[in-house]
Amino acid sequence: MNHIEIENYFITVRREAISCEFAHLNDMQIEATLATQGPLLLLAGAGSGKTTVLINRIANLLKYGSGSDSEYVPDYVTEEDLSFLESYIKHQSDGAKIKTKDTSEQGIINSPSDESQARMQNICAVDPVEPWRIIAITFTNKAAGEMKERLSRMLGPESEDIWAMTFHSACSRILRRDIDRLGYDRSFTIYDTADSASLMKRILKDIDVEEKSLPHRTVLGYISRAKDALISAEEFSAEAENGSDIRRKIIGRAYLEYVNRMKASNALDFDDLLLLTVRLLKENSDILEHYQKRFRYVLVDEYQDTNKLQYLLASALAGGHGNICVVGDDDQSIYKFRGATIENIMSFEKHFKDARVIRLEQNYRSTGFILAAANDVIRNNEGRKGKKLWTENESGSKPELHITENERTEAQFVADTIIASMKERHNWRDHTVLYRMNAQSNQLETAFKRSGVPYRVIGGTGFYERAEVKDMLAYLCIINNPQDDVRLLRIINNPPRGIGDTSIGRLAELAAQLNCPIFNAIGESPKYDNLKNAAGRLFQFADMIEELRDAANTLQLDELYEQLINRTGYIRMLEEKDTIENLSRIENVRELKTNIINFINENNNSGSLFDFLSETALYTDLDRDDNSADRVSMMTMHSAKGLEFDTVFIVGAEEGVFPGSRVIGDPAEIEEERRLCYVAITRAKRKLYLTSAKQRMLFGKTTAAEPSRFVREISHDNIDVHGQLNSFDIYDYESPEDVSDTHSIRVTSRPPQRPRSRNSNYRVSIPESRETLPDFKKGDVIKHATFGRGVITNLAPGGGDALLEIVFDDIGTKRFMLKSAAKYLSKE
Repeated sequence: MNHIEIENYFITVRREAISCEFAHLNDMQIEATLATQGPLLLLAGAGSGKTTVLINRIANLLKYGSGSDSEYVPDYVTEEDLSFLESYIKHQSDGAKIKTKDTSEQGIINSPSDESQARMQNICAVDPVEPWRIIAITFTNKAAGEMKERLSRMLGPESEDIWAMTFHSACSRILRRDIDRLGYDRSFTIYDTADSASLMKRILKDIDVEEKSLPHRTVLGYISRAKDALISAEEFSAEAENGSDIRRKIIGRAYLEYVNRMKASNALDFDDLLLLTVRLLKENSDILEHYQKRFRYVLVDEYQDTNKLQYLLASALAGGHGNICVVGDDDQSIYKFRGATIENIMSFEKHFKDARVIRLEQNYRSTGFILAAANDVIRNNEGRKGKKLWTENESGSKPELHITENERTEAQFVADTIIASMKERHNWRDHTVLYRMNAQSNQLETAFKRSGVPYRVIGGTGFYERAEVKDMLAYLCIINNPQDDVRLLRIINNPPRGIGDTSIGRLAELAAQLNCPIFNAIGESPKYDNLKNAAGRLFQFADMIEELRDAANTLQLDELYEQLINRTGYIRMLEEKDTIENLSRIENVRELKTNIINFINENNNSGSLFDFLSETALYTDLDRDDNSADRVSMMTMHSAKGLEFDTVFIVGAEEGVFPGSRVIGDPAEIEEERRLCYVAITRAKRKLYLTSAKQRMLFGKTTAAEPSRFVREISHDNIDVHGQLNSFDIYDYESPEDVSDTHSIRVTSRPPQRPRSRNSNYRVSIPESRETLPDFKKGDVIKHATFGRGVITNLAPGGGDALLEIVFDDIGTKRFMLKSAAKYLSKE
């Protein structure tokens, strides 16, 4: 071979040798892992192993740099090196492991010797990157934690220097270094949604706006959208004042006041973290240059969920080297209501010239029939890049649509099906129920309680939302940043210190008059007649805070927290009322110390109070959820994104519920709802049930319903229908003339004949059952189909039913409603 041929051959062999290290991946995953240079869009379908690709891609960058994707040939390469690589490839190919699901931390069977591995890396590596020059951004702390854990398993200690974190955590770190350029102190406080809501309520009250006429959430929504569009409070207010919309003028004034009070408190909300970071980089070329030089590679997960500010941030950080890799799925873009724009992923090639697009379509999660149903639904969307999931998994059983009479029979069907599944040795946690609206959980909870099904509702009150935990965090926030008015007002008289609401109101007015934080106004209180009586108690509070601030400079965080508990007397206050509720609250206050100790350990006995507060402020509901408990989970479809379950129930698959009546007629909104249906379907691994009620009571009103259009889009070859439809619903199996050339269920709807009524809401009377109660009595030894042998210890009739209490041999005491439980009981 001549010199040119040798170089070309070496480039080919080098790439093949590197790819041997990732033989556990499928072909498209390998291609994505080895594509190291320039902009890259990974269209990753549900369950396609995108996290696996990210982990392996980072490993490739650290070990081989751009070796797999470069045309550079070093001068020192010899024919002997080529022979070595050929031998290395043959050795690995002969023993390559069968590709299996998510084996990102495994090697191949014929592991090379350390000497061979070192030589191969020395020949193939081209400018390998240092860990601290990679930033991998995701959306939740849970996802970031999983990424860090898997990187640590695969790469060892060097993974600790990779910036694997959420958008907000990355922004917090950047701002902590340079936010003083924007006029803030580096010890800023981060407000969560509850803090922002509390502040906005006060602002609206101060400007005499009633919550009923203009809810605080509405105002905060306008502000969030304005920030994402880079519209300042001054610009928004000026535009509103020039218009005729009174409501918008009020929002403009509230926006201005919100920004001013946040700045005075040295506080940032979640939107500010993004907005101020973008501003910092935009207005300070030296800071932008610093981060552009630092980060050679920028990776962004869940790119379809990004908003404008997140796009601007990612593109700014990648502006130095141009190596940006985004992973996402346009078919799973479901957070428009949070400001996410599908346009970011749809226009990636437009935003980043010469971008490569790689599709990950092999699904490792679901059975064939479940994927076929998902593909049937999503192909009806026009605004998508297009891909089709496939799997090597078995076909499995078809998804099932169950038509029920109403929401009560629907809930009982779900409970009964789960109990039947338990007989097949599944766990409760293997099942999840997904719904479009939180209100739908009502009847499900009732049915689960009656039938003895243990469950959890995700999205309820999490640990960090509990009042006592927020109180202790408020104290820590004030120790870190005394200018935080919202947190100060929460704890200034909590526990009670004789500082009444009147004095607090006067102090707040004084702070506004002096244009200073409330904490600073305490020092001026003795000078004003209306505060003289309270000044002593105010000074005691301020002295306590200053002493704790001094202690924060010398004590470990856990020691500081113990001192905080003792100095404030918070637990002593709870102990004064010896109730079960207060005992639980004391436990929660103590439990926060566990989190502090874990934080210290995770940060190698370091980490500041600011860092701990930032981390806790950035948790999401799913981050806080306990996945270890063996219970059926119930959640909205939005909350289910990123999760997977053996068995999934999608309840309320009806027109007017899913999709909701408010979006019917809006093509763009229907497409978002269809993407939500696609997400819900692809959570299922083995079994998928959909339910549709003929009539449903929601919010006190009963209406007739027909199956959702999304169900009707599933080919009849891919779904089994159970139950009788409404008389005005006719299922007709025809072959629509479309490019898919698949059979679909078509529902022809005739207008229902409704009874005449002065009330426009169609109400249906359902007669109460008069069936006699089963013949069980206290002391009976029984056997339950799921829970085994037990003894009835109490049976209390009432309301045509009876509360049954049974002590089981294996699981202890459980309570049921007799009618619901009878079908699973037999006397021994």
